[in-house]
Amino acid sequence: MSADKLKELILRRALKVAEEPIFKLSSGKLSRYYIDLKQVTLDPEGAYLVGKLMYELVRQFGVQGVGGLTLGADPIAYAVAFVSYLDGNPIKPFVVRKEPKGHGTGRQVEGLLRAGERVAVVEDVITTGSSSLKAVQACRMEGLEVVGVFAVVDREEGARENLSKEGVELYSLFKLSQLI
Repeated sequence: MSADKLKELILRRALKVAEEPIFKLSSGKLSRYYIDLKQVTLDPEGAYLVGKLMYELVRQFGVQGVGGLTLGADPIAYAVAFVSYLDGNPIKPFVVRKEPKGHGTGRQVEGLLRAGERVAVVEDVITTGSSSLKAVQACRMEGLEVVGVFAVVDREEGARENLSKEGVELYSLFKLSQLI
């Protein structure tokens, strides 16, 4: 039921379709499809549904933390943390900066995690996996054990294969082919 509601929200608010490939993706490719998932994750109902479904997925891996590259991962991590707390199994959110801070502690990963803890790297929409790999590498540099990358939508454009080459599994709530 929750997955159906989330799919409907994505279709109504986030998915843009054009006749020609006019949408430039973070990978640099042009596409006929664009998914602006922040239109869902920054909405109260959407945040709850994403948090609930992603929590149900990541809790199976016994993670202590959930987060990813800012900005797309942030609302997902916070939603999962909130839902997990309500379930009596709190999972700590964390944020991965695109670059280490140039001042203060110089940290790239912000959160209440300790080396050795198991974490799930989350992503709103994943295409090639290059952004997720940056987050995975930053987490590993902090001594965190990355159990996998968890995306709301997998565009099915090479992310699974690229992550697999680095020893990382990809899990997703939806594939683009399920939405178009």
